[in-house]
Amino acid sequence: MAEVEPTHDLDLDLVRRVQRGDSTAFDLLVRKYQHRIAGLIGRYIADWSEVQDVAQETFLRAYRAIGNFRGDAQFYTWLHRIAVNTAKNHLVAHNRRPPTEDVDAEEAAQYESGVRLRDTDTPERELMRQQMEQTVVRAVEALPPELRDAVTMREVEGLSYEEIAQKMNCPIGTVRSRIFRAREAIDAQLRPLMDLENTRERLTR
Repeated sequence: MAEVEPTHDLDLDLVRRVQRGDSTAFDLLVRKYQHRIAGLIGRYIADWSEVQDVAQETFLRAYRAIGNFRGDAQFYTWLHRIAVNTAKNHLVAHNRRPPTEDVDAEEAAQYESGVRLRDTDTPERELMRQQMEQTVVRAVEALPPELRDAVTMREVEGLSYEEIAQKMNCPIGTVRSRIFRAREAIDAQLRPLMDLENTRERLTR
């Protein structure tokens, strides 16, 4: 029998805790994978605010469905599938077509094999993903506390605007403004990388 990877053990332990009602364990999974998922969705969707919305929807769907996760595949493989489907659904809902070759590759992939958006991931793609993750982390850390707290509660914890307003003791309009400003600041840092990636995509088609 093949040795189970430590990451799989850790993720599965967190999943089991979530299934027993420990919501804080899901927060740990979100923090672990949120930037990878955002980077993945960013390959489908260029607008960073949309990427964040789709990422949040991905984790909400995962949370609702986690009771059905049996551990037959890596947790990230399962989460990856949800993210790709959520991104494609978002594009279809907005009358935009996902890249044809990406969709074909995704649909043909074996669920258990560790799904990838492309079968031909290159070192350049991996480096770009890491740069995007690091850029997002730095951008969030650089935010003023009230913006960082608001966007974290919205994007990571999945709280409603009303819940955030109660926690921060401020009007909902203020919460919306803080989240908008936080997203703008993150987008400003991420945009050059997104533009570079989009340019590279066009050149390699």
